[in-house]
Amino acid sequence: MKTIKGDFKFDKEENKEKIQEFDRFIYQNKDVKGPLMPILQKAQNIFEYLPEEIMEMISNKLNIPLAEIYGVATFYSQFTFIPKGKCDIHVCLGTACYVKGSRDIINELEEKLDIKPGETTKDGKFSLSETRCLGNCGEAPVVEINAQQHVRFTKKDIQRILEEYK
Repeated sequence: MKTIKGDFKFDKEENKEKIQEFDRFIYQNKDVKGPLMPILQKAQNIFEYLPEEIMEMISNKLNIPLAEIYGVATFYSQFTFIPKGKCDIHVCLGTACYVKGSRDIINELEEKLDIKPGETTKDGKFSLSETRCLGNCGEAPVVEINAQQHVRFTKKDIQRILEEYK
C-alpha cells in the first residue's frame, strides 16, 4: 500500500462538510445496482484519496466487508490511500521515456524529496508517482506535474521545478 512519510491523521472536524456531502451521496446511491465503484470514485473526488475512516464509513453504510472494499480499491490504480501533495509529480516510465532517462529522474527526485514513488513528503508539498505512457513519446522523457506535462525533462530541470512548486 502507498504511504505518506510521517504521521498523517484524517481530521474529521476539518472535513465535516465533505463527509456530510459524501454521506448524502452514499444515501442516494446505496440501492442502485453495483454502488461500490461510483461511491469509491466519489470519495476519491471529494477527499482526493481514500482515507481509512471513509472506507469504514462505506463498509458500514453499504454493509460490505472492509476487506472486500480494499480488494476493489487496490485493484484499480485510480485509487490512492494517501493524500497527494500540493505538487503531484508523475514520471513516465514508458519505453521511450525510460530509454531517454526517466529512471534517473525518478532516482534524483527520490533523493531530493526523500520519498519513494507512491509517497508524499512529510510537509505535504510533494507526492511522487511512476506512470506508464503519458501519450507524448516523441517528447520523451515526460514528467507530469499537477496534470501539466513537462517534455524533454532532464535531471537538470528538477531543482527549477522544486523551487517553482515550493
